[in-house]
Amino acid sequence: MIPTTYPSKQEIARLTARMLLEIKAVNFNSTEPFTLASGLPSPSYIDCRKLISHPRIRATLMDFLAITVMREAGFEAFDNIAGGETAGIPFAALMAERLALPMTYVRKKPKGYGRNARIEGEMTEGQRVLLVEDLTTDGGSKLSFVDAIRDTGATCAHTAVIFYYDIFPETVKTLGDHGVQLHHLCTWWDVLAEAKEQAAFSEETLAEVESFLRNPREWQKARMN
Repeated sequence: MIPTTYPSKQEIARLTARMLLEIKAVNFNSTEPFTLASGLPSPSYIDCRKLISHPRIRATLMDFLAITVMREAGFEAFDNIAGGETAGIPFAALMAERLALPMTYVRKKPKGYGRNARIEGEMTEGQRVLLVEDLTTDGGSKLSFVDAIRDTGATCAHTAVIFYYDIFPETVKTLGDHGVQLHHLCTWWDVLAEAKEQAAFSEETLAEVESFLRNPREWQKARMN
């Protein structure tokens, strides 16, 4: 069912942050930082994959994402919903169901046999494709998926995610220079505000996380020496 009316963007952000905290998808640790995929340290880590195990929350967030995309991109803006391997696949399927559109997914690299395809499912020339993922950090990982979609002759000018870090200033420019607009539900700032409101972590931990969010590169550099 296609959602038609939902809360404001600000309320969606607050509620999304609240849900992520409720299922403990948000992890803060000021004394033993997490190691990110980049190999760099961070006092914060988010696991959006946990959402698929919580039916009420995942349904609400997919409704939120559908209405966010329609509000910001248009109600008839897309012909195909593509998920990025692997975390984006379940969310793309749920979005495609809500928007009554075909669903495909994009491999990180060709599978190496058969058609050697990167696109699974049916994507045709001229289709307007929405790329769906769980989150984005600096936007760089989206570009390969976008290029694979465009190689089919389809277009991809939008990507939608549940969570956007919003701490690296180059993200929007990286995507924009590639002709892609980002749509998201909440950011680290929304999560931090809700965590403070709930006193979900110690004041010391919240202060350390805020220090990281305000200057992540310097925070990481200081702890890599």
